[in-house]
Amino acid sequence: MDISIRKHILSNLDDSNFDQVKEVISESIKDGEELTLPGLGVLFEILWNHSNDDEKARIVTIISDAIGHNE
Repeated sequence: MDISIRKHILSNLDDSNFDQVKEVISESIKDGEELTLPGLGVLFEILWNHSNDDEKARIVTIISDAIGHNE
């Protein structure tokens, strides 16, 4: 069986509004389960692919600062 995680995540969020997407992200992080990491990765991929260079730099800065790698 061929399962595409990307397609599955996107189909689950199809027609979701702002509050529903925010809830999915918040609950996935709050639960802290390893099982939700691929889904969050798909959402991060969407964020990254739809960000301009300045936004990408900001994302990297936030992540780097949060994990203590200020450069």
